[in-house]
Amino acid sequence: MPATFTDKLTQGLSEALIEQLKQIRLAVFDVDGVLTDGKLNFLADGTEVKNFNTLDGLGIKLLAQAGIKSAIITGRRSPQVERRAEALSIDYLYQGREDKLTALQELWQDTGFSAAQTAYIGDDLPDLAAIRAVAFGATVNGGHQFVAAHADWCTSRTAGKGAGREFCETILAGQGKLEALYREYL
Repeated sequence: MPATFTDKLTQGLSEALIEQLKQIRLAVFDVDGVLTDGKLNFLADGTEVKNFNTLDGLGIKLLAQAGIKSAIITGRRSPQVERRAEALSIDYLYQGREDKLTALQELWQDTGFSAAQTAYIGDDLPDLAAIRAVAFGATVNGGHQFVAAHADWCTSRTAGKGAGREFCETILAGQGKLEALYREYL
C-alpha cells in the first residue's frame, strides 16, 4: 500500500512518540524563530515589525478544528503578536515571559492540562526546559543545535516558512486526524 502524505509526516517517529502524540490536547508555540523567521525588524519610530506565515496560521486553525487548544509563550511583548493570536483564536497568550518553563507550568495550573497532554515548539536555549518538559518537544530546522539535540523532533521547514504548520500537521497525523481535515478541502 503506498504511503499517504500523513504517513510521511510520522515516518521516522518511534511508536512510543506516536503514542505520545495521541495524547496531545495543547500545542504551545514560541514566536520569534518559530512563527517568524527570528529577525527583529524595527521602523524608524522604533515600532517592531514581525512577519508571520499564513501556512502556520492554517495549521493552528486545523488544530482547533480537531479540538486541540493552542498557546503562545514568548519572551518579547508585541501588539502584533497579540493581534495575530486574536486573529487565529489562540486560546492562551503569555508575552514577556523569558522563563518559558515557569510560564508553561502556570499555563498548566491555569488550564488543568498536563505535561503528558502538551506539545511545545521552540528554537533556542530559553525554550529548552519547556521542550524537555512536555510529551512532544520540538524544534525548527535551523534552530540552535543544542536544542535540537534535546528535542523529540525537528521540522524539515525553517522558522517563519511553515515550520509551525509542519508541527501542527505532525501532531494531527499522529492522532490519525489529518486526512479527514484535508478531505474538507477537496
